[in-house]
Amino acid sequence: MENNSQNTAGAEDEMESAEDVGDNTITNERIAKIAMTSENIENENLQKLRAVFPQFLRDGLIDFDALQAFFKKEGVLSEAGEKYGLSWAGKSKSYGDIRRPAKGTLTPQIQESKNWDNTENIFIEGENLEVLKLLQKKYANPGKIKMIYIDPPYNTGKDFIYKDNFTQNISDYYDQTGQTKDGIKLTSNPESNGRYHSDWLTMMYSRLFLARNMLRDDGVIFVSIDDHEVANLRMLMDEIFGEENFVGDFIWYKKLTGGYDNLHVNIQHEYILVYAKHKENVSIIPEARQSNYKLIDGDGRKYKWDSLWNIGGLTYSKSLDYPIIAPDGTEIFPIGERGVSFWLWSKTKVDAERDKLKFEKDRNGLWKVYKKIYASDGIVPGSMLDKDIVKGNTHSSAEMKNMFDGSKIFDYAKPTPLVKYLIGRATNAGLSDIVLDFFAGSGTTAHAVMQLNAEDGGNRKYVCVQLPEATDEKSEAFKAGYKNIAQISRERIRRAGEKIKAENKDKEGIEKLDIGFKSFALSPSNYRRWNVVTSKDDMETLMKQMKLFVEKPLVDNYDEQSVLYEVLLKGGFDLNSKPVQIEKDGVVYQQFTDDYRLITITFAKKLILKQIESLHLREDSIFVCFDSALTETEKINLSRNLMIKTI
Repeated sequence: MENNSQNTAGAEDEMESAEDVGDNTITNERIAKIAMTSENIENENLQKLRAVFPQFLRDGLIDFDALQAFFKKEGVLSEAGEKYGLSWAGKSKSYGDIRRPAKGTLTPQIQESKNWDNTENIFIEGENLEVLKLLQKKYANPGKIKMIYIDPPYNTGKDFIYKDNFTQNISDYYDQTGQTKDGIKLTSNPESNGRYHSDWLTMMYSRLFLARNMLRDDGVIFVSIDDHEVANLRMLMDEIFGEENFVGDFIWYKKLTGGYDNLHVNIQHEYILVYAKHKENVSIIPEARQSNYKLIDGDGRKYKWDSLWNIGGLTYSKSLDYPIIAPDGTEIFPIGERGVSFWLWSKTKVDAERDKLKFEKDRNGLWKVYKKIYASDGIVPGSMLDKDIVKGNTHSSAEMKNMFDGSKIFDYAKPTPLVKYLIGRATNAGLSDIVLDFFAGSGTTAHAVMQLNAEDGGNRKYVCVQLPEATDEKSEAFKAGYKNIAQISRERIRRAGEKIKAENKDKEGIEKLDIGFKSFALSPSNYRRWNVVTSKDDMETLMKQMKLFVEKPLVDNYDEQSVLYEVLLKGGFDLNSKPVQIEKDGVVYQQFTDDYRLITITFAKKLILKQIESLHLREDSIFVCFDSALTETEKINLSRNLMIKTI
């Protein structure tokens, strides 16, 4: 709501004393309201189209006639009528799910967290479609996620289907998903349902669409799936990621022994589909070879030094048999003896790239020459995952029981070695690559990130999202006090981190391993919700509500910390941004820094220009306060030197 300025007394004097505001068009761009919803995906995509093809937009709408006329030639536009592709009942609903902004926020759960002040890992409890929308501002355009791994519900008739009817407000989310004080009760999707596959596809489409936005240009996504939906998922991902970005699919042996769960064929395997944001930018590294690559260059790529000479396997070439001059002027021949072998590089290449070579004397005092070999240059991995490396269901069951003191707390978790293997292939140890899992389940992905970091000294981070799905009241988990899956996931991460540190207590640098996480919960917004006044005659109610929105834009009894993180979230700041509290001239400010961006927030009811100017903030800084804390004139004057955002 616009500020109607309650400060009428003295307003005339303020206007007279105010400096000339100059170009109002420029200053107004530097004054805005804090967003009340997530990013508008529809508007973003229209802006992308406008940037490339401005001639095809008229009054903010796509001119399909102009678009069709421009591309009307064979092979560019599909003909009307039958087309190749995947279609299902409810596909248009998935588009609506994507377009509709999220209205909720993420509330910090400090008591549920571990090492809040020092960790950079994030765990979010909540419905993942809404959470993905809220994370778009920070992690999309450009994407910041290096790898995504998800193990979604497989549509077996026993698993749940997420409900996506968030047409009003995130507070309705609790009712629409059967929220209780102990967790969310979710329905099954039996094969007798006439839209058995359609419901599953509708649920997956919107989430995968948003997930792709968050991937870096060299990012990759791994999706575990079984026979029930693998064919549909492949076509779905071809549409969202482009079939040209299909990297491959892996076969994972979930059962290493026989069984009788199928009348005709004993199904022992599942699939892991792999897609890239842009396949040409992706390098999949075989983990079996990674253990040999212990060095890391400035770009975070693993490498090792290997001999420059060939010791067999290639036909002798006289042009490659020549001396290389050592740093002390000595001539170095292959293997030290002329004619025994030959170099792998030509003399021209050695002269041009000598600075990339390493010269070193062996214990006999003879010079040796070495070249860098990167792990990413290794042999292309096979599609059949090694059972001895990635393990199966038997291992994961034992792993979970061991983690929870022998109790059967969670069924069907993926084994940590499997997810660790995939993370090792897609991320770099030397960089702070972020791994996202928005079907976190028992927390295997978080466990795998910490385990791999402990092994190779990496600095990877995770963002995990899990719905608080209620546990069965007859289950061991419920009896042990875990009322929903999110609780299990958080506790598994806590225990896994401590276990990893204990097992590696003698390893150098293990004390720096990040085994903590910041926990957040999807919650209703702190902004006051507008109640529609239906009666035409109820003008008094309408006016009261309008006044309330101006004077008290936040809900009653709001929590300041929750509001701080809502402002950060909807402003595109990292939830790991470090806070600094400043108190000056009787006003308390909270400052957060994210890379080079600075945001200053205050809940002061009234401010004057001198108080803000005394902070000496940068011109590109963002200053956030209540809309009613400043007059319109003060906002305009401040906007010359600051970006003003009001609540």
